[in-house]
Amino acid sequence: MRADERKVICDLDHVDAAIRLFDQNADTTKIVRYPTKHRAKKGEVVRLVVRMLRGADRPLTSLDIVHQQIKERGLKADEATVVLMRKRVGACLTKLKSHGHVRVVPQAGLYQGWEWAR
Repeated sequence: MRADERKVICDLDHVDAAIRLFDQNADTTKIVRYPTKHRAKKGEVVRLVVRMLRGADRPLTSLDIVHQQIKERGLKADEATVVLMRKRVGACLTKLKSHGHVRVVPQAGLYQGWEWAR
């Protein structure tokens, strides 16, 4: 087992012990993990980003991509959803950039443009 995994397990044991300090009868095995809000299927965000950038006739911003993703998935376009999706799309774009697949195109305004590099 790697050291970081051992540390996480140890930390969780400490959390369980802290819970038992306040409630000795607490059953921490019943703690439920909540599903991630608007979770995408594996690879769905990457496929959308790549498809949009390859087919674009101009550099796209992360916000352009997010609005298309919200539209395609039929989600409510409230501020919290847009912020959450921008974080996911931004992380995807950063990873694609580090692999040399996309590049940044400076643009006027708050958002930078992205285009397919190959």
